[in-house]
Amino acid sequence: MSRKKDSAAILTFGIFLVGANLRLPITMLPPLLSDLKRSVGLAPSLAGLLTTIPLVMFALISPLIAKAGNKYGSEWTLLAALILLTIGSYLRIIPTIWALMIGTCLVGAGIAGGNVLLPAIIKERFPTQIAIKTSLYTVSMGLVASIGTGFSGLLATKTNLQTTMGTFSLVGVAGLIVWVLCLLVMKPVRIKYNQRPQTSRSVWRASLAWIITLFFGIQSLLYYSLLTWLPTIWISRGFSTVQAGSLATLFQLSVLPLSLTVPLLAEKKHGMRIIVAIVGIGFIGGAAGLSVVTHGFWINAFFSIIMGAASGAAFSVCIVFFQKKATTVQETTALSGMAQSLGYIVGAVGPVLFGFVQNRLNSWEPILILVMLLSIIMTGLGILINHRQTLFKRI
Repeated sequence: MSRKKDSAAILTFGIFLVGANLRLPITMLPPLLSDLKRSVGLAPSLAGLLTTIPLVMFALISPLIAKAGNKYGSEWTLLAALILLTIGSYLRIIPTIWALMIGTCLVGAGIAGGNVLLPAIIKERFPTQIAIKTSLYTVSMGLVASIGTGFSGLLATKTNLQTTMGTFSLVGVAGLIVWVLCLLVMKPVRIKYNQRPQTSRSVWRASLAWIITLFFGIQSLLYYSLLTWLPTIWISRGFSTVQAGSLATLFQLSVLPLSLTVPLLAEKKHGMRIIVAIVGIGFIGGAAGLSVVTHGFWINAFFSIIMGAASGAAFSVCIVFFQKKATTVQETTALSGMAQSLGYIVGAVGPVLFGFVQNRLNSWEPILILVMLLSIIMTGLGILINHRQTLFKRI
């Protein structure tokens, strides 16, 4: 019994560390862009690729990760992904553009592994603790990502670019080491032969899977677009760079509370309806508030917080959809891979689309209106998803 508890504790710690690596390698870079430009001669036109490349890799790699997970096992496939993440992280330290770009591609592939496989691993290994373990990894993801954004620039001023990137990349090394320990203590999962026919149903043929994918895509587009452009919006309204950065940090930190509570709330009788309402009210109310109130730090901070909270709720409820609307671990992996493959394509287009619209119309007001319209659509999709029981069964 003690050995079983020790195994569960190590696996829980492994899930926490893997979750910690699912945004950190991306969020630690924006404060370092000026140093990267000087160190490797990175052109301004290429700087945006450091955020876009991982999203594109998520889209390209997610279906392959899902297939590999179902064929070779989610745990071993995740190990391979963590190896790619670690190699890519340290490759980016080499002061050349080619190393930075190749390393970023490998980092994106590694993160895609955790994005796709962790929901399935939690469902398989902790069937009675899905909500708690899901909260654990989504909170670690958001918390460590915020730390990366807040402290990478500061550390770079105290040391140098390479030391800063190498230090934050140690989180990936720690995740890899602990996950190796997890594999050593975990018992192999035996799949009963008579369960295999269930995996022949393709999630790509399920209408609910497409609705979930669209929901995931819109929430991804809103998160990455707002993360990219909110500071610029605030600066254009007269806020200082420091104030705009503080407001953006609040947006990112406010993701955390609902990342923790959504999986737990989803287990309640009307929990899913409440979550979808929070998502809609947060995004719509926040964007509407910013379109009306153009001055005042604290009122803008309030709207930033409620939009950040809505973003955290939207991402977390997607993970819940992957777990609740699929009936088997294989379906969970396949649904996660499908939704993230297509969803992150939408997410990658968002920042570019918002920038294009603003450039053509020379105003941020249409962007905020677009946020509200997309939020209304996403809320409607969430209501539809809640009215369906599972991928292949209607209520």
